Amino acid sequence: MRHRLFLLLSLFLFLISACAPAASPTPPETATPPLSIPADTPTALPQETPTSLSMPTPALERSKYFLDATIDYDAHFVTVTQTIQYINRTGSQLNALVLAVTPNLWDGSFTLDSIAIDGEPLTTYTLDGQRLDIALPSFLPNNETTEIQLQYSLALPFAEQEDPGISRPRIYGYTSRQINLVNWYPFLVPNMDGEWILHDPWYYGEHLVYEAADYEVTVRFADPASAPVVAASGAPEQLADSTRYTITAARTFALAASREFQVSSLQVGDAAVSSYYFPFNEAAGQAALQASAEALQVFSQRYGPYPHKSLAIVMGDFNDGMEYSAFFYLSKDFYNLYDGTPANYLTFVAVHETAHQWWFEQVASDQALQPWLDESLCTYSERIYYENTHPDLVSWWWTYRIDFYKPEGFVDIPIYEGQGFRTYTNATYFQGAHFLEKLRQRIGDDAFFAFVQDYLNQSNGKIVTADDFFRILRAHTSADISDLINQYFRSVYQ
Repeated sequence: MRHRLFLLLSLFLFLISACAPAASPTPPETATPPLSIPADTPTALPQETPTSLSMPTPALERSKYFLDATIDYDAHFVTVTQTIQYINRTGSQLNALVLAVTPNLWDGSFTLDSIAIDGEPLTTYTLDGQRLDIALPSFLPNNETTEIQLQYSLALPFAEQEDPGISRPRIYGYTSRQINLVNWYPFLVPNMDGEWILHDPWYYGEHLVYEAADYEVTVRFADPASAPVVAASGAPEQLADSTRYTITAARTFALAASREFQVSSLQVGDAAVSSYYFPFNEAAGQAALQASAEALQVFSQRYGPYPHKSLAIVMGDFNDGMEYSAFFYLSKDFYNLYDGTPANYLTFVAVHETAHQWWFEQVASDQALQPWLDESLCTYSERIYYENTHPDLVSWWWTYRIDFYKPEGFVDIPIYEGQGFRTYTNATYFQGAHFLEKLRQRIGDDAFFAFVQDYLNQSNGKIVTADDFFRILRAHTSADISDLINQYFRSVYQ
């Protein structure tokens, strides 16, 4: 079995983790990977050092998003009425707001019909690429709330799956078997130290940074008689002609729909965990469900409680994987190559994506400038999963998941300096796992897991930086780790 997996790994370079494209035969590496980004995407590279939010977001005082969406599944068209109740937590008064509008990166996909502020129509705004700038009619004081009403429509693009050596697999849009609404609504980007944080997309990795917010999303279909099966962030409530999904303290709201989805579910504590997969992939769909349910239990014990009432695991009709709030995709190739054992890509990537419900969802970071803060922890979480559920496979995991690619490089590189997909993942994901393993060995299990739990507790609901990571770590150990920092990081952390 393991020999067969080794041969498969030698023949195919698949998606290594969340947020990176899967590949079939390994493409030649280039200094600038030949992947396509929509033509209207700006390409200036941010150079600033991210700063963390100094205050947690109070549980009852988060911004709120209300969306009412009507989906024409066959026409691949969505009409949306949206209200945002935005609370200014920047520490100063604001005279403008900045929203990310990712669908506008695709020509003709996003049509904005109207904007109003506190019920008054607004014309003082500009939409350029993914950035919507709104000039407020009056200053918004700190700790005060304003209400933004938007009406718009989405003409979903075809999510063409080209050679991943040429174009990054697309999630937003539709395929022959499903529609995918991800980063599909305008949202307020974080404001840190007076700057709105909205980075440019890149060929791999993520560029968006999210504040925690509460969501209430009502979804109806133009033809209810042929409505598809829906997987979504949040718990569903069936209404007369629609379904309402609610989720609190979430970074995103994602939705996938297909008339071909089959569904299997498990209850893990308070959470309903559901696996959505296509026909002929039932065994793999059940395996993804089992691995995610086990990971949910392991991480709840090792890190802290899972915060939501649901978790959707979705087979993507594309060779890409991605995490969202209480929701994630797995590449179809992992399902197609599932071999019936836990020693395979489907299992450890499902576990990796589940870990993002802690290291992305609960503790957010700047995924463009410091992607290691979530990706290293999620990769190392795979090791923690195996040691708790399949301890005999830990050495296999190190060999085939991590060291097969002979990783090298500094862990703390931005996505823009990755020098290609393979070089980037080798450093950020795999070198990151090695660093965390050596750190754990150096300070001991008790201190290591006490640190991780404290890191979660102090950072929950925030957007953190590497400085926060090491500051909290220093409170749990006096061990000298300067050699590890010098080995794995290009920056010096005290």
